[in-house]
Amino acid sequence: MQQTDHELLVLMLSGDEEAFTTLYRRRQGPVFRFALQMTGNVVIAEDVTQEVFMALLSKTAKYDVARGTLASFLYGIARNLVLRRLEKTLEIEDYAGPDDILDDLTRRETIEHVRLAVLSLPPVYREAVVLCDLQDTSYEDAATVLDCPIGTVRSRLNRGRSMLASKLAVRSSV
Repeated sequence: MQQTDHELLVLMLSGDEEAFTTLYRRRQGPVFRFALQMTGNVVIAEDVTQEVFMALLSKTAKYDVARGTLASFLYGIARNLVLRRLEKTLEIEDYAGPDDILDDLTRRETIEHVRLAVLSLPPVYREAVVLCDLQDTSYEDAATVLDCPIGTVRSRLNRGRSMLASKLAVRSSV
């Protein structure tokens, strides 16, 4: 039977390295993708991911099971780190693609356009879109991460999707 995140966290905080490894493997990918989709920068996303788990290891991060899931708690730490990083810099890196040059170029242009459109959203809307649409986070968990009511998450998500659709429509009509 698979242990819950909370059970792994309790074991990890008591010094169980295997519990940390299991928890890290389970949650590292989503935290990294969140940071990458928020910043557009692989290096920053890697740093943020490492800092999230270092905070968890250092016991300075105070997780409260009553406030939400461990995943939403980790997204909250990542969000705070990303916002600090975004204040400093925002760089965009290229993606590598398959061998077919024309398909690769088309795919990279499309990915880049969508990525730039997401990155161009104001941060409050970008957070909602990244969490709910790109990370498949529930509205409840997103509300916990963003420290706002569920209704606010829904309205930000609706507005963010609308802005994103407008940005993408402008490109396809060009």
